[in-house]
Amino acid sequence: MKNLMSSVLQWLTKGENVVFVTIAADPGSTPSGSGARMAIIKDGSFTGTIGGGALEQRVRQMALDALASSTGGGELKSKSFCLTPDEKDDQGMICGGNVMVYIQYISCTDEKARNLFKFAVELFSHNIDSWIVTDVTDETEWRMGIYPQGLENHNTLPDLAQNKELFSYRPVKIEIAGRKYYSEPFTRAGKVYIFGGGHVARELVPLLSHLDFRCVLFENLEKFAYRELFPSAESIIIGDFNDISASVSITDKDYVVIVTRGHRFDLALQVQVLKLKPYYIGVISSRKKAETVTAQQLLEQGFSQEEINNIHAPIGINIKGDAPAEVAVSIAAELIQVRSNRRLI
Repeated sequence: MKNLMSSVLQWLTKGENVVFVTIAADPGSTPSGSGARMAIIKDGSFTGTIGGGALEQRVRQMALDALASSTGGGELKSKSFCLTPDEKDDQGMICGGNVMVYIQYISCTDEKARNLFKFAVELFSHNIDSWIVTDVTDETEWRMGIYPQGLENHNTLPDLAQNKELFSYRPVKIEIAGRKYYSEPFTRAGKVYIFGGGHVARELVPLLSHLDFRCVLFENLEKFAYRELFPSAESIIIGDFNDISASVSITDKDYVVIVTRGHRFDLALQVQVLKLKPYYIGVISSRKKAETVTAQQLLEQGFSQEEINNIHAPIGINIKGDAPAEVAVSIAAELIQVRSNRRLI
């Protein structure tokens, strides 16, 4: 999403008109699902995807025709596609159903649009929850707004902040006061603090980054945590495992993953992290050790059984894989599940 918004802003700033495309359909109906987006300019350059295949080709051609037209995209309309079985196979789809594609022509002279995309790009530097909301009531009138939690809204939509059902971690499409709105998460608060730069972390950081988690790697030895090993990490911190608060500020929106080498620092890290009360704590450990030795040690440190039970140990969803890449997949799956179950606003 960050690359998509940045590209659109660059194109508009350079004087390029843009066609912006959004899918909003029932789950299972599309290859990329609700919220898949792409943008196209006159020379055929594009960014993002709505799944590739026949559908994307048809929508791209519609966009190119509109960009080449003298009507300024006036003939563009949102369109419901009902794909044939062959087309569904081409798209890699499992389930059928209509695909609703919302298509918007954005003129480079539209100052409000430029400001909206500029604001969208700026939001990625903030550690806050925000949502992108689209008015999809009319085929030819398509408006978009961004609602950041704790910041002023930036959009051309009415004030929808009081409509709590719009703000979920899953895409939603609802009607409010006779208008239809499609909403999806845009940026998410909370970073993943990964303690330990071993083999699991090397597999986990790029995977989580691809899944829109912001990863902070924390190591006590620089030789296990230099930038070339973790190019997708938002930041890399070399610090003291026995005094993490000197280097990081963990909040109740953050996730903590403890995958240190040799587990020598695991107990000290759990004691510190439990006091900070992050949203999620996961520790790579055997179930037997977590339920006996570590649990007893934490009780002796003054933590309640309820607090200890909040630790995910062993970390990850059990997929019966032991290789570092497999462990990383199991951890990522659990983090996705936990993030999806969060209750916002």
